[in-house]
Amino acid sequence: MKISIMGFFAEMKKIQSKKYEVYVDDNFHFLDESERYKLGEFKTCEDAVAVCKKIVDDFLEKGYKKGMSFKELYEGYTGFGEDPFIISGDKTCFFSAWTYAKKRCTELCNEEK
Repeated sequence: MKISIMGFFAEMKKIQSKKYEVYVDDNFHFLDESERYKLGEFKTCEDAVAVCKKIVDDFLEKGYKKGMSFKELYEGYTGFGEDPFIISGDKTCFFSAWTYAKKRCTELCNEEK
């Protein structure tokens, strides 16, 4: 099967837009791109989001101490945790580490009530 150069580039663009790259910033070095690293590429949005959630969960679960307030845990994360995010051509794939951290801090800190 013959394919034109334009067809080839169109196919390559489709393939590239379907990958989900996860990058991680360091909240301690906020807005310092030199502290950013690429964690990897994933085939699906769901896989990329799962990896991002794990990074946030690991930090929060290690930092949480019984009786800790939401404010203490969340401020610890936003000050010192890692901030993963997804870059993709898929405009429907989005992950906010800070929003997810708020949800998880609420769950962890209300556990003992």
